[in-house]
Amino acid sequence: MKTIGNIIWVIFGGLEIAIEYFISGVALMITIIGIPFGLQSMKLGVLALWPFGSEVIGKESQHGCLNIFMNVLWFFIGGIWIWLTHIAFGIVFYITIIGIPFGKMHFRLAKLALSPFGKEVI
Repeated sequence: MKTIGNIIWVIFGGLEIAIEYFISGVALMITIIGIPFGLQSMKLGVLALWPFGSEVIGKESQHGCLNIFMNVLWFFIGGIWIWLTHIAFGIVFYITIIGIPFGKMHFRLAKLALSPFGKEVI
């Protein structure tokens, strides 16, 4: 069932979201300072391409303050725009009963798009 959900996801908006993540990741990696943000964006792009069956957990590390600082920078660099895209797609999918699982997935990814640092995709 996860495979069918992922295929439908890719056809109806998942590919566009993943491309948005990949383009922003490449743009962020142009500078040395942007490389950590670009790598996070690439990781989120892979998750956005095939989200059903994957899980996002918070990882405990000694870099707590760094994660908070990076999440604040991420919010202003590009997180807000990706978040708005996920919210818009989620609202559109919630219009139909069949689209509700995909809308829920967009809202889950929207929450992750605001603060991706300190999270791990399994």
